[in-house]
Amino acid sequence: MSVIPETHRDLLDRPLYAHLATIRPDGTPQVNPMWFSWDGEFVYFTNTTVRQKYRNVTAHPDVALSINDPDQPYRYLEVRGTVDRIDDDSSGAVFAALADRYGLPMDGPPGDVEHRIVYVVRPTRVSRQ
Repeated sequence: MSVIPETHRDLLDRPLYAHLATIRPDGTPQVNPMWFSWDGEFVYFTNTTVRQKYRNVTAHPDVALSINDPDQPYRYLEVRGTVDRIDDDSSGAVFAALADRYGLPMDGPPGDVEHRIVYVVRPTRVSRQ
């Protein structure tokens, strides 16, 4: 059973930006707006193995994300969870699907495709307004 309340699932279904927070090696947070998708159980983010966020996630798999409703700015969903696994995306397929979801279809794979991976996040707790 999903911890995501029905009242806020639209924020995961819409192509909004999620601010993904990870923990740096020194214990301080790092937050970036990112594309994502949601399948009703997991939240998926694409990234690369050469960025700081990858080093953060591999050392500390606990993450948080927040999404606010652009139509009602005080309405938001915060999701805390764990990166269950990191999948390979060296084909760029997940990146291309996300680009399409966000209205930026790709003519080919991104330039960093050989380093592409996908964070598969299992939501464990939420807060909302």
